[in-house]
Amino acid sequence: MTSILLQNATLLATFDDQNTEIADGGVYIEDHVIQQVGTSAELPATADQVFDLSDHLILPGLVNTHHHMYQTLTRCVAQDADLFTWLKTLYPIWAKLTDEGVYISSLTAMAELLLSGCTTSSDHLYIYPNDCTLDSQIRAAQEIGIRFHAARGSMSLGASQGGLPPDNCTEDEAAILADCQRLIETYHDPAPYSMLRMVLAPCSPFSVTGELMRKTAALARQYANVTLHTHLAETLDEEQFCLEKFGMRPVEYAASLGWTGDDVWHAHCVHMDDTEISTFAASGTGVAHCPTSNMRLASGIAPVPKMTQAGVKVGLGVDGSASNDGSNMLAEARQAMLIQRIAPHEYAANVPAGSRAGFAGNPAAMSARAALRLATRGGAATLGRDDIGSLAAGKAADVIAVNLNQLQYAGAGHDPLAAVVFCQPFNVDLSIINGQVVVANGALQTVDMQQPLQRHRELSQQMLGAD
Repeated sequence: MTSILLQNATLLATFDDQNTEIADGGVYIEDHVIQQVGTSAELPATADQVFDLSDHLILPGLVNTHHHMYQTLTRCVAQDADLFTWLKTLYPIWAKLTDEGVYISSLTAMAELLLSGCTTSSDHLYIYPNDCTLDSQIRAAQEIGIRFHAARGSMSLGASQGGLPPDNCTEDEAAILADCQRLIETYHDPAPYSMLRMVLAPCSPFSVTGELMRKTAALARQYANVTLHTHLAETLDEEQFCLEKFGMRPVEYAASLGWTGDDVWHAHCVHMDDTEISTFAASGTGVAHCPTSNMRLASGIAPVPKMTQAGVKVGLGVDGSASNDGSNMLAEARQAMLIQRIAPHEYAANVPAGSRAGFAGNPAAMSARAALRLATRGGAATLGRDDIGSLAAGKAADVIAVNLNQLQYAGAGHDPLAAVVFCQPFNVDLSIINGQVVVANGALQTVDMQQPLQRHRELSQQMLGAD
C-alpha cells in the first residue's frame, strides 16, 4: 500500500451533495482510493508522499464528456464556417489520417487536458481511414495515465447514399459492429474505479443508418457499463435534415431508435424544446455541453439552466480540437458560465424610436460554482460514474490543485473557487489520477512530449498539404 497526503490548502471544494468547502483542507489517499477528506488537523500526520498545498485550491479532477482528439492535427481550418460547411471542408483532410496520427494526436490532446485539470475524458473517434484503430488511442491513454472512456465511433452513410461524409470516410456496418464487440471484449473494465471503459458511438443521424443505431444500442446493452454516445440537435441544419429525411426532430428520432436512457448521453443538444428536455430528464439521458465549439461554429446556445433545473444530467465537453480549438477544461468551464449570461433572457421593452433594439441577458444565469459542478459532478453523472467527480472517502483518488499565488488570481483571494473560473484560466499545478501523480509543479510527469509534438507537427503538415 502507498499513501499520499495533501495538506494546508487555502480551500478545498468537495462538490459533494452539500457543496462542502473546507478552509485549510486536505486529502488522505491510500493506493487508488480517497480515505479521508477534511481539515489538515483532522488528517493523518504523514504519508509516503506529502504535498504542502499552502496557497492552493484543491478540487476533484475535471471530467471531459466529449472530444475528437484526432482533430488536434487540423486546427484553425474553415475558420468562418458553420457545422456542415466545416465538416465538408475537413472530411477530405481527415481522410488522410493514419494510425500513427491517431496515437500522436491523442497524446497531444490528453496532455492538454491533463495540464488543465482533466482527470477523466471520453473521446469520440468516428473516422477510420487507412490503418486507423481505436487501439492506438487506448495505448496513448494508458501511457499518459488519464482515466478514459474510449468511444468507438462510426460513419456508414456516405454522400452517395444521402449522408454527409464522403464515401471514402465511411465503413461497412457489419465490420463496425464486429470491431465494437472486439474492443469491448478486449479492453472494457466495468468495475468501480475502472481506468478504461468502452462507449459505442455512431457519429450522428446524418452519417449512419437507423439500423446501425439500433444494432449498436442492442450490442452495448449486452455488457455492463458499456454506454452510448452520439451528436444530437447541434444545429438548425441538422434539425432540418432530420425533418426532411425522417419526418421527426432529432430528439424524437433518437428516441425512436432506443437512444434515450441512463446509459446514453448526447453531445451539444443546442436546439431542444421544453418537451424534449423533459424526455431527457424522465429517461435519465445525459448531455455533453460544448460551449466553445457551439460559439466557434455559431451553432447556438444550449439551454443548460433549463436542463439542469429539469433534472437532466449535464457535463462539459471541450469538443473537437478543430472546432474549439483547444483542450482546456478550466477554459471550458469559464465559457460555460459566460455564454449563459448572454443567452436571450427577455426582449427589451419600450425601446425609443430610432434606437438600437436588443435583448437583455441574465448575469445570474450561471455561477462559477455551477460551471465547476458541470465540470465535475455533472460530467461524472453523464458518463455513468459514481466513483469520480467529488472528493469524499471511498471515491477514486482523482484530485487536482491550483496555485493561487499567481498573477492571474491577484485580487481574487477572497473567493479562490470562483477565481479559477472568472479569471483567465491557466494550467493546474498538481494532478493525481487513480492515486498516481500525473502532473507536478505544473509539468506532465508520465510522458515526455517533446518528440511526440515534433512528430505531430510533421503529420499535421502532411495532412494539411503544407510544405
